[in-house]
Amino acid sequence: MVQAHNFLASWQLFPEKCDFQFGLVPISGNYKIESTGNGTILKISHNWMSITQQAYYSQFEIVPDGSRQPFADLQIADTIQARIVDSATLIASFHKNDIQVLEVVHQILGNGYLKITQKGQLTDGGTFENKEIYHKQLSVLPYASSAAGAAIVPTKEGVIKHKALAAMEEQTDMQLNQIKQQIELLAKQAQEIQKRKELSRIIYEASLKFKPQIGQVYHLYELKDGLHTLSLIAPSEWGGGGRFQQFLASVKLLADHTWVEV
Repeated sequence: MVQAHNFLASWQLFPEKCDFQFGLVPISGNYKIESTGNGTILKISHNWMSITQQAYYSQFEIVPDGSRQPFADLQIADTIQARIVDSATLIASFHKNDIQVLEVVHQILGNGYLKITQKGQLTDGGTFENKEIYHKQLSVLPYASSAAGAAIVPTKEGVIKHKALAAMEEQTDMQLNQIKQQIELLAKQAQEIQKRKELSRIIYEASLKFKPQIGQVYHLYELKDGLHTLSLIAPSEWGGGGRFQQFLASVKLLADHTWVEV
């Protein structure tokens, strides 16, 4: 993977040079490509902040030998296929159910910038194309990064900068991971609220012959006519099944007047 060395770097986003047809527009970002697995695997980390102060972070690995590999995030794709076309072009294709849903073309331009073009499909059947431009972050390594590199004599200033850069990356990676965990927690909380909302709508449209009390447990049934009713009587307390089609859930009224399944 000699040609991959051209891509191995930490790249800084040029927001003013980007062209987005779909998704959130970033105001800052970083794109990092590293080599792992004895040089056979490329690890790609991507993070940026949108103009609405929303943070985005993703990380995945590719084997740029043209083979189809499983992809971890099934919401995006189930397989990924990557190949290095030449020393300036790296292409990653994302597939779902054997259909290509996204193609990401990495291209090193003549001025040394990295151009990333994302071509994907929309849920309505349309397509989009996003273009991102990055510049390589200034290297402060106290040694040549390749066999063909010019000899660099270590200096005290260079060592200090290198240690500072390493500390900065460690801290920012930790902060990004914390933000990612917070985003996942908020998404889970949003799903729980949505579930409570849907359950509450069913209950408030059901037959209520009493005033529910906050903190009290009730039982939700579906009637034989397809409607719903709320009862104080648990399923084990009924005899003969009554007029109910089926028992749905035991529920409790919360202080915010939403209902939760217990």
